Amino acid sequence: AVHGARKMEDYGRFLALLVSALLIGFVSVIFSLVWVFHYREGLSWDGSVREFNWHPVLIITGFVFIQGIAIIVYRLPWTWKCSKVLMKFIHAGLNTIAMILAIVSMVAVFDYHNASNIPNMYSLHSWIGLTAVIFYSLQLFLGFAVFLLPFAPASLRTAVMPIHVYSGFTIFATVIATALMGITEKLIFSLRSNPAYSEYPPEATLVNSLGVLLVIFGILIWWMASRPYWKRPPEENAKAPLTTGGTPEGPEAESTMTDGGNAEKSDLRISSEAARKQNLKLDEAGQRSTM
Repeated sequence: AVHGARKMEDYGRFLALLVSALLIGFVSVIFSLVWVFHYREGLSWDGSVREFNWHPVLIITGFVFIQGIAIIVYRLPWTWKCSKVLMKFIHAGLNTIAMILAIVSMVAVFDYHNASNIPNMYSLHSWIGLTAVIFYSLQLFLGFAVFLLPFAPASLRTAVMPIHVYSGFTIFATVIATALMGITEKLIFSLRSNPAYSEYPPEATLVNSLGVLLVIFGILIWWMASRPYWKRPPEENAKAPLTTGGTPEGPEAESTMTDGGNAEKSDLRISSEAARKQNLKLDEAGQRSTM
């Protein structure tokens, strides 16, 4: 009974955090749209500043919000009955959408700069932003090659998985930091007088609030993805189809920030009474898991 109460408590806390993250992420997107339409002339694709405005909107929508959802998609309890292959494709699909939106946002910036004779790649924001896009592209390519295609051996997937998880969170944190630099830079350039940024006009209040929301969203995503007791249950991992290497798909598909030792402890904590009666099978599955 105590174990069941703990599971219900953890589940309720997860749902509360999930709803909070989705709400904050959605509000962040709305804030970005209000910013560009109410204060920055709207959106278009004509080489003007309105084309540049696609950059913050698409970065916040894709590179922050959608990427954040992709990070925690394995943690959603109602997906635990789905096959790991399906969840892999959902995870990869969300990251692909985020990558496409990020690339389009970069094209909008370069196109606007070239049309307005503004130098490219001169600020720290642009340096780190382009670096994040490049590493995100590599992360996505290697993820497809190692975890989706059936050619990589299980030993390679086991070795690459911790790197894949760590680099994914590093890129996500870098994207949020770069977004904060970008919106601040835009305010400084745009609010030089009448009113100045230092006078704290309504636009500055809105955009500063947007930055705070992005930080909170990142913290919520990290917290949900790093808690070992919210990982996909081991009994579901053990039911997953076998890969060509003859091992369960669970090890390479679990995108979390926990290491192997923490994962085994969390597996025991969240397993059901029926699964715990089969300790030998669960221990075997836990030993093969890298997450």
